Amino acid sequence: MKYQIVPVTPFQQNCSVIWCEQTNKAAVVDPGGDIERIQTAIAEHGLTLDKILLTHGHIDHVGGATALAAATGVEIIGPHEEDAFWLDNLPMQSQKFGFPTIEKFTPSQYLQEGDSVSVGNITLEVLHCPGHTPGHIVFFSSEDHLAWVGDVLFRGSIGRTDFPGSNHQALLDSIRKKLWPLGDDVSFIPGHGPMSTFAEERKHNPFVADKLFEF
Repeated sequence: MKYQIVPVTPFQQNCSVIWCEQTNKAAVVDPGGDIERIQTAIAEHGLTLDKILLTHGHIDHVGGATALAAATGVEIIGPHEEDAFWLDNLPMQSQKFGFPTIEKFTPSQYLQEGDSVSVGNITLEVLHCPGHTPGHIVFFSSEDHLAWVGDVLFRGSIGRTDFPGSNHQALLDSIRKKLWPLGDDVSFIPGHGPMSTFAEERKHNPFVADKLFEF
């Protein structure tokens, strides 16, 4: 698998173009906006876009999804159906965060814990990781030891839990009970900021380091 991170929107959200080297089929994870920049990355690598994948329903992650789908004819897949209310409230999110108006939409498929999605010959496992939003999901490639965690976990921080439907304890549980068991050697691409590894966060993250939970 190869990937390219494409920062989009004023929030510098880490949209990712990921692709299978055998088939040149690609997926875009969290196209929050700036779809011309995303399409340029796809074209530069000679890829065929196969699907759009969403981790959760916040506008900086989904704001360009319908425009990209319309331009390419691909389906939008994810997040979990518990985030449907965020997708329904995209016009309100647009106004609140100063984005051009984005209309609500329903993805072609919601995803559940234990589902998988394919990109060419690549398989991505789906984990339901609520807390930042109730329907947040994570995509994980066991073969590449790589995860797209959206706004669940960051280098040195964790996702906000002051939104409607957020739950701080659920977020901690998602990180410690869903992500950590994937392995310390897993690298992750967060929704914002630099990459890190689960091992690094287990040692030094001031919110979820292992030492904080030792009794």
